[in-house]
Amino acid sequence: MATRQRNRLVHQLRYAFAHPDRVVPHVRRLARNVGLGVRNRDHVSFYREVMRHNVSTDPDLAVGSGSRRRWLELGRDQFDYLVANGLRPEHRLLEIGCGNLRGGWRFIEHLETGNYTGVDISPDVLFAAQGTLVEFSLQHKLPRLTPVRDLTLSWLPPDSIDVVHAHSVFSHCPLEVIEQCLAHVGRVMAPDAFFDFTFNATDGREHQVLREDYYYRPDHLAELAARYGFTAELRTDWDANAQAKMRLRAPTT
Repeated sequence: MATRQRNRLVHQLRYAFAHPDRVVPHVRRLARNVGLGVRNRDHVSFYREVMRHNVSTDPDLAVGSGSRRRWLELGRDQFDYLVANGLRPEHRLLEIGCGNLRGGWRFIEHLETGNYTGVDISPDVLFAAQGTLVEFSLQHKLPRLTPVRDLTLSWLPPDSIDVVHAHSVFSHCPLEVIEQCLAHVGRVMAPDAFFDFTFNATDGREHQVLREDYYYRPDHLAELAARYGFTAELRTDWDANAQAKMRLRAPTT
């Protein structure tokens, strides 16, 4: 689903007029992000601090769910789609930006023991993820939950992953972080692996809002993926949230 430019003043004024109750929270978020940005110049450090603040308020809200019910619904949407489109119990799954396991706990339950690896830049949200494992009694499935400083994935062995999943991750990443991921993820993907990710799509100029929300043209991301040997397909059967979904096939050697 493509959207126009949210960073334009006319859009922001119209939005403020239509939603006056959201103006003060937006200004507070802006002030917080300016302060965090001064102290954390690189994006990963900045967003790690954003997540620390958000998780301290509510881990479910920190991963983009306004309520527990919505957290469960969005996790179910991710799970149902991926299972209907190729995820099998024997697959080895890497979830980039696993958060507090909104979709992850269902993947862990579905997969064979030891076949789930979740990574996130936020240690705080991974602490919450441990609580999710306990809540759903999934400790016996032995998932790996790993904090990372970047998306080079250097600690994973080659050809060790069958499915890569990143829900609402690239929607919060500048282009250099996305490119870093694309430059390295192919190494860990098995020959028949695929990589599904969602992103904020725009049919106008690419832009960002508050250094948290990034909007990209689908053709630009497909071209970027092609530089690293991927074949990209924009999925038309995904409509569970406002983001678009793209599938990459593993590079062939």
